[in-house]
Amino acid sequence: REGGGALGEVADRLFSLSGLFAVYKPKGPTSASVLNRLKQRLLAEAGVQTNGNKRKKQILKIGHGGTLDSAATGVLVVGIGKGTKMLRAILAGSKKYTAIGRLGKATDTLDATGKVTEEKPYDKITKGDLENVLQKFTGDIMQVPPLYSALKKDGQRLSSLIKRGEAVEAKPARPVRVYSLSLQHFQPPLFTLDVECGGGFYVRSLVSDIGKELSTCASVQELTRTKQGPFTLEEHALYEDKWTIDEIARSLEHCMSLLPGEPSHKKFKTEDPGETAVSCE
Repeated sequence: REGGGALGEVADRLFSLSGLFAVYKPKGPTSASVLNRLKQRLLAEAGVQTNGNKRKKQILKIGHGGTLDSAATGVLVVGIGKGTKMLRAILAGSKKYTAIGRLGKATDTLDATGKVTEEKPYDKITKGDLENVLQKFTGDIMQVPPLYSALKKDGQRLSSLIKRGEAVEAKPARPVRVYSLSLQHFQPPLFTLDVECGGGFYVRSLVSDIGKELSTCASVQELTRTKQGPFTLEEHALYEDKWTIDEIARSLEHCMSLLPGEPSHKKFKTEDPGETAVSCE
């Protein structure tokens, strides 16, 4: 076995981690770059060289369960080892968001990072108007995804095609599900929504559509994913200072116990409930 001694044991421990856990994604980086940073951090702690041939045959399997926009923050579910096969189910599951929308301004990206494309008055809109409109966006609805998104056309992201100046047609409206939608604050031009939705849903499209429905326009000012599947921002999301093999092993044990006990999850459980769910040998 390569890399004898203590470092070899740390590396073996890293490669034995398996399951799902959640990290906090800050504002700014893409979801992919957050995942890369996590991977580099873990490989460095284990003393694994990523550029040489050393341990080439042992590649750390890691993936995330649903992209958050660069400007968004919150829960990013991560699969490690065999957990990467469970990400599809997490993608399709329910998610919760808190969104701050701004009335009167539309942007090309539907959020604060984009160029303003339209401005309209909003002074006549009341809290009651906004609450009434929300009912139209609850339940099973049709939604057109934003042009600036991680969706692909001919294998390329729509957002990348647009940035290169290529003409991109809007994707057709598709069915999405909104389990609950409530207005938390209304202080024009800003309003705060809590949304619980299913897979493939775009909060940016929702806020834009609400603006149109109110005969003005609107865009997302801030967006936070507060829950994905059983993992919440407050309880389960590991901040960057906790991105260590020990902390992730502990988090995996806790997070895997939250998942429904399907046969496919049995391999992550140990016989003795007092043992950790992650092999430390």
